[in-house]
Amino acid sequence: MTLRTTAVFSAVTLALSGCGTLNTVLRDDQAATRELRKQKTYCQSIPRVYSGLAFDFCRLNAPPDYTGVLVPLVLVDLAASGIADTVVLPYTIYQQSALGNMGIYWQQRRS
Repeated sequence: MTLRTTAVFSAVTLALSGCGTLNTVLRDDQAATRELRKQKTYCQSIPRVYSGLAFDFCRLNAPPDYTGVLVPLVLVDLAASGIADTVVLPYTIYQQSALGNMGIYWQQRRS
């Protein structure tokens, strides 16, 4: 593999690991919302329909990231999440009607 191929493969892998749709659709609610709690988002819940986009917007709706790394990655992921959210739309519509929104801070409120 060339250095360029390795760099592209690494960037795609990094983007997919942070992909909002993968985090919210393929993982359980606690794992998905744990990521947002780590970043201290101001969002209280996210809808399941277009949850990847909501996940990314909630990552942007957090205290500033002074490293300057998070915002460009989230902006790139917004496009990918929009496409992926549209593909899984029938599933997420069903999930939304059956389960409602994903609460981000539900564990802290119960305690």
